[in-house]
Amino acid sequence: MYRIIHGETHGLPDVAAFIETLSSLERSQAPEARQFFDPPAELVVARAPGRLDVMGGIADYSGSLVLETPIREATFVALQRDLSLRLRIVSLSQDSSQALAFEMALADFERAGEPIEYETARARFQRNPAQHWAAYVAGVFLALMRERGVRFTRGARILICSSVPQGKGVSSSAALEVAAMQAVAAAFEVAIEPREMALLCQKVENLVAGAPCGVMDQMTSVRGQAGHLLSLLCQPAELRDAIPISEQIALWGLDSGVRHAVTGADYGSVRVGAFMGYRIIADLAGFEVGEGAPGAAARIDDPRWGGYLANITPSEFERRYATHLPERIEGAEFLSRYKGTTDAVTRVTPERSYAVRVPTAHPIYEHHRVRLFAELLQGEISEERIELAGELMYQSHASYSACGLGSAATDRIVELAHEVGPGQGLYGAKITGGGSGGTVAILSHRDAAESVRKIAGQYARETSYQPYIFSGSSPGSAEFGHLRLMRIFVDSGFRPI
Repeated sequence: MYRIIHGETHGLPDVAAFIETLSSLERSQAPEARQFFDPPAELVVARAPGRLDVMGGIADYSGSLVLETPIREATFVALQRDLSLRLRIVSLSQDSSQALAFEMALADFERAGEPIEYETARARFQRNPAQHWAAYVAGVFLALMRERGVRFTRGARILICSSVPQGKGVSSSAALEVAAMQAVAAAFEVAIEPREMALLCQKVENLVAGAPCGVMDQMTSVRGQAGHLLSLLCQPAELRDAIPISEQIALWGLDSGVRHAVTGADYGSVRVGAFMGYRIIADLAGFEVGEGAPGAAARIDDPRWGGYLANITPSEFERRYATHLPERIEGAEFLSRYKGTTDAVTRVTPERSYAVRVPTAHPIYEHHRVRLFAELLQGEISEERIELAGELMYQSHASYSACGLGSAATDRIVELAHEVGPGQGLYGAKITGGGSGGTVAILSHRDAAESVRKIAGQYARETSYQPYIFSGSSPGSAEFGHLRLMRIFVDSGFRPI
């Protein structure tokens, strides 16, 4: 069995459960996990939670304020340094009965003594979809090599076990990246400040895994506090004071059963459309635009909004710019007129048609909604304030749908919450994260657990899918820190005769 020689459990029951999993690996039904670690050597353990997107969602890449809370479910990474220069990664199922395995030489991340380009690594992981999951872990090593100049003289054995459900819009990928980065940093003695850790993990997701997410997921997984809303102004990642979740209210997540993926074409096209809109507005405002690589402008000299679409007020948008934006535009036409956008993560595809006006309007109005929501949930909270906050969630959900990021399943959960209403303790609901399925966030009275279960039951009867209910929260990886474990061998008491 393993015992803790550094760090603490913070009273989290899943920590003890993970240590028990490590102690019983030799009995695992997954052969990849048996004898995975060298028994005498130390293990470093990191933990990072998923997140519930309460308000802000896809407006993060446009500079909006976002409000997130770390969920109770988390990803654990146990890492042991290895004399070889190889990465061996095993991802266990929750019951340890199955595992995914991946292995590579660290030398594959180098060429002529220098770290390879992110594009090269991304192409490598995309060639084999069955092993793409490993990009979120192995990519941590490349990011540290490229961004921090780290030279790894040893390899690593990495075991992953997660209770953050995949494809449900609660940032299982961010939890994986953050737990992996925290474990690697501790094991290889790389000092990384929490904010930088989140930004490095975003690079892993954007540039190695190829998912065009903003930074709110990683920042919540790193800096989130249990029982609080993380308040983040994504310009690019300015933390505000965390907002305590009042004892009068509760936040829930209901999984729709429709798989969400941030790599999905809908999310990507909406993001591209928003940056197209900003590029057109910059032209209308008379800003100087510098050309860069094909499909991306190098810069926009923006003295008014600092380069962030969310800084345009709704009234200014309606008065000066909304009517000048096309509903849709062909990629080729846009590129011929404007050359490209300022987004370093996505590119305009000439052959595609993009919605522009609605994706551009969304972050402008969402930033305004999120700021109001934050004000309503601070200080003395009245019934009226909670109802107004709930209305802002419903407005946010409608805006997602207008962008094309809704789904019939999540719409139905929101509708059920609306039907139950404040009379039974439910004030607001909205789709979360990148949309197009996934989880619905619900704002309720603190005593409305039965109402939440009621709509979950109704949804199950209508769809034959029993939704997972997210409740409660836990600390981010920065607060948890890391554990160091050593294997101890218990004397059985038996002696040969």
